[in-house]
Order: sequence, then structure tokens, then C-alpha cells
Amino acid sequence: MSTRRATPLPARHAAKPVLFVTNHVPPDRVGAFAALHRRLPIELALFGGRSIHATEGVADPGVPHRQVAQGEIHALAASGDYSAVVCGTAGRVALPAAWRGASAARTPFVLWSALWAHPRTPAHLVAGAPLMAMLYRRADAVVAYGPHVAAFAKARGAGNIHIAPQAVDNAFWGVALAPERTASFLAVFLGRPSRAKGATVLLAAWRESGLGASAAALVLVGAGTGPPRDPAGGAVVLTGPQPAEQVRNFLAAADVCVIPSLRTRSFREPWGLVANEAMNQSTPVIASEEVGAVAGGLVRHERNGLVVPAGDERALAAALRRLHDDPQLRAALGANGRRDVAAYTFEAWASGFEVALGSLRLRTVAR
Repeated sequence: MSTRRATPLPARHAAKPVLFVTNHVPPDRVGAFAALHRRLPIELALFGGRSIHATEGVADPGVPHRQVAQGEIHALAASGDYSAVVCGTAGRVALPAAWRGASAARTPFVLWSALWAHPRTPAHLVAGAPLMAMLYRRADAVVAYGPHVAAFAKARGAGNIHIAPQAVDNAFWGVALAPERTASFLAVFLGRPSRAKGATVLLAAWRESGLGASAAALVLVGAGTGPPRDPAGGAVVLTGPQPAEQVRNFLAAADVCVIPSLRTRSFREPWGLVANEAMNQSTPVIASEEVGAVAGGLVRHERNGLVVPAGDERALAAALRRLHDDPQLRAALGANGRRDVAAYTFEAWASGFEVALGSLRLRTVAR
């Protein structure tokens, strides 16, 4: 995988932009695309559909874009109007259409991959797995979420691999706050209500920890709605999805952010941007080994958080108790996290793509 510096591309006013094919632009990706567009011309082709992100995609990502149906992607990629075609792994039709279109136009194709395990659903085994096996070998470049994804791609035959590190708006998430404390120890979980996010494991671990018998509280943001539940004699608060400002307030008030993700047949946490968000507030993280931010090197055991085996309720309970009982450890982990996440920026993400695209010696002049 590349550690080279970015090769300067031709003038930013080049006639042929780079086409990015993706389903949505979540709020935390807006700044990344803007940073890349400042370096070279890009255009987004957004096909909508299901999103794995906790927040909906924005209506206007702030860079040139168009809304397309997946059935239109082949013709767009084959038009010859682009210096390169970049496509992520979302969508049933988008990826093969983008690849075939780029191939027809003899346009360089870049696979933007979040995968460090392939889904094991019947549909993927029949159709998706052969496609991905071919793309790893034949894509002109692969851009990976982190070193865990890069290693996975390399093991499957990819050669020209680069990393665009996952980032959030550090300036927004790092704003100094002094939220009201409502518990002696506050643990927070942020995620949608799915088995893969591990909320059920967290509730069992909370009961195992015995912290519910104290003045401690567990807040599950986005994992459900309704009256607070009481699995262990203490406060468990369920909220629905919250705006970014309120999520930031929860993280600022929390003593720990828990990311207990599980691997399922259809999902393995690609990264977990809540780790970046929490670290910007100097909030230590407890994360399972199935979290991409762990495998990718951001969350490090006893450096800026604690790492536990996925699905291990007792290990998670012990980690919760450890941080509850040791405020000095919490402070040290939180301070290290804030320092470590500072390198994960939109500019670093854009640089990763610039290096990958620069390696292709793109033709950026209209035919």
C-alpha cells in the first residue's frame, strides 16, 4: 500500500473531472469531498437507496453532483467525460455498472472499499463474491478505509492500494463544552437499532457490571425510543436519533463511549465514526474487536480506550467497571484519544485519494 506523497495532478480547472459513484453523502463526508474538490475536479453520482449510516444523506453535498438511478450509471461511466471513475461497494447494480462503463470507455477505475470481510448472504455468495474477486485484481487502484481494509484487499490480489483515513469534522466535534452532569458515571452508546451494533450485548453487560445499582447511567442514542428501561436497578435511557449538536453534548458529558459492534452474515463494522467523534471530546472508548476503528489502528487498547472481544458480555462489563473505578485512567485515555484523532482529518482523506488518482497519470483534457 502506498505511503508516497501526492503526485500533483494537472490544473484544477481540468476539463474532465473524476466521477464518484456512491449512494449517499452523509454529513460527515461533506467536508471530505470539499477538501478533495479543492485539489482536483470531481463530480458525484448519487443513486440513493439504503444507507448504513446513522444519519441521512444531505440534499446538497456542496460539490458538483447529480442524482441518478443505478441503471443510468453504466452509460455515465462509459461516456468518456471523466478522467477516472471511483465507485464504492454500496448498491446491487452500481458497482458492476460503473466498472463495465469505465472499461468500455478505457477510463481508469478506482474501487473505494470499506470491506475487511465479505458478506456471507446467499445473494453475495452467488453474485457479489465473484465480482469483488475480479475487481480486486483488475481495478486500476483501490482506496481503502484504513490499513485493515487495505490488507484485506491485498490478500485478494489488489496491487495499487492507498488509504484514505476515515475522518469527521474535528473542529465541530472538538468544541469545548461543559454539559450538565446527570449521573456519577455516564456511559453512552450511539447507533441504529440493529443486532450488528451490539446494543443487546451492552445491556447484558450493564446488568453484569452491577453499575445499575449505583448512581451510574447508560444512555442509548438512536437505539430505540420509549420510556427508560431498568435492566439492573439503574437508569437506562433510550432516545431516538438525535441531531449532531445533541450527540456532541452526550459525548461531552459521557465518561465512556461504548461501541460493542458484532459481526453478522451481512455486516462487519467498516469503521465506526463515533470513535472519532468521542475522541474529539476527550471521551475514552470501549470497542469490540469487530470495530473497524480498532482494526484500522485508531482505537488502541490502554492507549486511548479499551478493546474487548465482540459479544463477550463479561469482558465488556469488566471494562465498564474498570473505567468507573479509575477516573485517572479515564482522563489519560481521553487525553490520548484527543491527540490521536487529530491526524484523522478531511485533508488526510483527500490526500489519500489524490495519491491514488495521481498514480494513474490521468488524462484530464477533453477528447
